[in-house]
Amino acid sequence: MNDPLGRAWIAADDKAAVADALARHGLVLVDGLSDSADVLRLAQSVATVVPHRDSASDGVTTLVDLGSDASGFAGFSSCALAPHTDRSGVANPPALLMLGCSRRATSGGQCVLFDGLAVYETLAETEPDALAALRAPRSVLFGGASGHLGAIFTEYDDGRVTVRLRQDDLVQFSPDVERSLPTLRAAIEQHVRELDLSAGQGYVLDNHRWLHGRRAFIGHRVVHRINGNPLPHLGIRTGIPTRARSGAV
Repeated sequence: MNDPLGRAWIAADDKAAVADALARHGLVLVDGLSDSADVLRLAQSVATVVPHRDSASDGVTTLVDLGSDASGFAGFSSCALAPHTDRSGVANPPALLMLGCSRRATSGGQCVLFDGLAVYETLAETEPDALAALRAPRSVLFGGASGHLGAIFTEYDDGRVTVRLRQDDLVQFSPDVERSLPTLRAAIEQHVRELDLSAGQGYVLDNHRWLHGRRAFIGHRVVHRINGNPLPHLGIRTGIPTRARSGAV
């Protein structure tokens, strides 16, 4: 079965296929996730689980509408979530995000996904000045006063490029980045992919490459989320592939 992203759904217990798709695309769509235990087994097959502030002791965070309107807790609401990466306020965000749907919303609640590679290449080709601002070191404070001072796009000595983004009250942008945000958002929206998960479906994505968000919803939607880092023996290299640097400024 194929989806709007053009990818085949892979069974959660097919560990080799999950790891291979993740290594090649930074994203794999998974079927057979009936509950949080299934999502945890999937996560442990490809990653070392990294606990989250909101997770249970096993690392699983169950996201439902609790009517939250506090900054940093929008996942526990029914509102739309703007494109972002997980754990942007820490120095080394976990590389993987695993998510499984146990109960779909009555209406809405679609996942929206954006390939950071495509966004980066679009900016490099059409808006190099904006990309330069978005790559400037120490140009964004993520997560409030005790958070991380970095950049939206960061290039490392080994050629790896990573993306880091949040768009709520817990972020402060330099003036140059602020001026470039409309350009960034336009580039992101050029590459939106919408995924309407049914119960039992989910995904694993590269949190250093892919942005994700959510449509607003009505009803008792239940999803389970886990963060982690890829198991070393799988050889999964996260982040935007080196070829994207060819257009970098």
